Amino acid sequence: MELSIFFLIIAVVLFFMSVKVVNEYDRGVIFFLGRCTGVRGPGLIVLIPILERMQQVALRTVTMGIPTQKIITKDNVSIDIAAVAYYHVIDPKKSVIAIENVYDAVNQISQTTVRNVVGQFVLDQLLSKTAEINLQIKNVIDAHTEPWGVQVTAVEIKDITLPDNMQRAMAKEAEAERERRAKIVAAEGEFQAAQKLGEAADLISAHPVALQLRTLQTMAEISVEKNSTIIFPAQFMTTVQEAIKVIKGDNTLK
Repeated sequence: MELSIFFLIIAVVLFFMSVKVVNEYDRGVIFFLGRCTGVRGPGLIVLIPILERMQQVALRTVTMGIPTQKIITKDNVSIDIAAVAYYHVIDPKKSVIAIENVYDAVNQISQTTVRNVVGQFVLDQLLSKTAEINLQIKNVIDAHTEPWGVQVTAVEIKDITLPDNMQRAMAKEAEAERERRAKIVAAEGEFQAAQKLGEAADLISAHPVALQLRTLQTMAEISVEKNSTIIFPAQFMTTVQEAIKVIKGDNTLK
């Protein structure tokens, strides 16, 4: 009786040792006496107790932060760059056999690649061509990780820290550029206004009555406000002077 209970306990223990459940997002790499025999899963799998061993591998995309790197650009500017990489395992067998720790390996090669690639660009290119640099970093890392059964889907530079003196210099440069554009716009406005005034002067000189109409229009605009300002147009003053001369001439004749 005791012997049967003993064997029953051993059978139950062996059963739980042989039955494994693999999730949908995982795969099990099977080793038989140390030799890899294949990949199983997902679902319920049965192992040969003691003889077979399973190492579980996750297939979901891993978000890996690349620590801040101190980098000197091609134009000798010292900057700090932080990035993030996204990768997933596409070959569970290679990821177990070819590399000891996938996460550490991808992390280290990512840091090295970021330093090497960014160091080939000047600061202006780094700020204006970020998308192209991200793609180049991703391709280099992916080429290294392919033999490990890992695919890098994206690498993004998320933070660029510049020295304080460089930030001040760039702020001055941006301010000077804005002032330059403002002066150009103002000069273009003055040039266009001068052209229109010249055309208006030519038109008025061809039609003297237009100047009088413009004068009356200006006086009408001024008279809308309540004020005590008295305006004498130049034409009116000329007319008064001529009238005075005529009166003086008449008195002389008498």
